[in-house]
Amino acid sequence: MVDISRGNQVGEFRGLAGPYWSLRPVCGGQEWEAEPEHVRPADPIERLRAQNARCNARSRGEVL
Repeated sequence: MVDISRGNQVGEFRGLAGPYWSLRPVCGGQEWEAEPEHVRPADPIERLRAQNARCNARSRGEVL
């Protein structure tokens, strides 16, 4: 999913938190809440970029 209110940040859907969707960065990290009207499905290139960023972070030894 892409949260357009956060600069097109790609996140994985984790569940509902009241009227909001709970998203988590693909690279790991703290979840955030997004209004459903500000979220859209990620297109293939956005998913690929997020997965690539995760792989790069892991190769640098960053905690995910």
